[in-house]
Amino acid sequence: MGQHLMKRAPKYVHGFLDRHGKPRFYFRRAGFKGLRLPGLPWSPEFMAAYELAMNREWRSPEIGSKRTVPGTVNAALVSYYNLSADFRALAAGTQAMRRAILERFREQHGDKRIATLDQRAISAILAKKSPAAARNWLKALRGLLKHSISVQQRQTDPSVGIKLPSAKSDGHHSWEDDEVAKFTARHPIGTRPYLALALLVFTGQRRGDVVRMGREHIRDGFLSWRQQKTGGQVDIPVLPDLQAALDAMPKADQLAFLQTEAGNPFTAAGFGGWFRERCDEAGLPHCSAHGLRKAAATRLANAGATEHQLMAWFGWSSIREAERYTRKANRKRLAQSAGALISRTSSGKPATQFAKNPPKSLKS
Repeated sequence: MGQHLMKRAPKYVHGFLDRHGKPRFYFRRAGFKGLRLPGLPWSPEFMAAYELAMNREWRSPEIGSKRTVPGTVNAALVSYYNLSADFRALAAGTQAMRRAILERFREQHGDKRIATLDQRAISAILAKKSPAAARNWLKALRGLLKHSISVQQRQTDPSVGIKLPSAKSDGHHSWEDDEVAKFTARHPIGTRPYLALALLVFTGQRRGDVVRMGREHIRDGFLSWRQQKTGGQVDIPVLPDLQAALDAMPKADQLAFLQTEAGNPFTAAGFGGWFRERCDEAGLPHCSAHGLRKAAATRLANAGATEHQLMAWFGWSSIREAERYTRKANRKRLAQSAGALISRTSSGKPATQFAKNPPKSLKS
């Protein structure tokens, strides 16, 4: 089959050089469909596809998709990937995720004319998807349609006016205290999984920022860096529990706190998959790295943090996201206050006495 290419690779990935000397990488896992992955291992494009493959969502691009006919979806995608300034301005991870969505669209509709795509067809596709998947799919498609209009492949955007149903789910599960305890029981202080958890919990940042954090970001007791997704500056104190987790790790010369087993920095997608496996080992299959960001925001809001304090800590530019957490915290505090009021009768006796001697109107 050709010369073996890699000594170290992500789990379930096999690589080799074909007879033309071109590297090829495949995802092969028992019970999963074998898939060819794009790009080179550990690159953003590769790891985004790898994470989708682990979740059974990745499909290899259609064979022969490079042979395009002008005016088709195939041609529109080639132009979009290579010429769109908006696409190139996206973060590498976002590019990879949107490319994965659009390649699945190409599989079914690549030979059709982009100019004939109408609102009814888009709505029919969206109706088969969950609210979250539909939202991501529509974002990816709108980028393609905007570019197609700019290069005169079509005249209008048929996605205008399409309204998606609001997702009923709150998204990623927010960790509870007992789940954090269960994780640390399996991965105690001094291990890489514990350090990963501590960075996520005590900074509350996205995985794309956590994997970039290193000792050069600590200045005068503060962690300072620019967020990868937004470019916003964040400066937060190094909390004692986080410092303890850092001190428990062997001193090393690497720039990033977190390293792969091969001693390389994690990509965001690669870290997500690795941390997902550590959660599975702890018996927490429903927990994820992003759920710790939500848990950190919830804890700060419950402790009385204001909207602007949350915005400064998490790097949010809009107060709307912060208000989601403070509203929940305020409701909880108000409910607790109400509970304290109704826990006593007018004479000041505990509610248990009220239960033993209810008013006549409450007696059966």
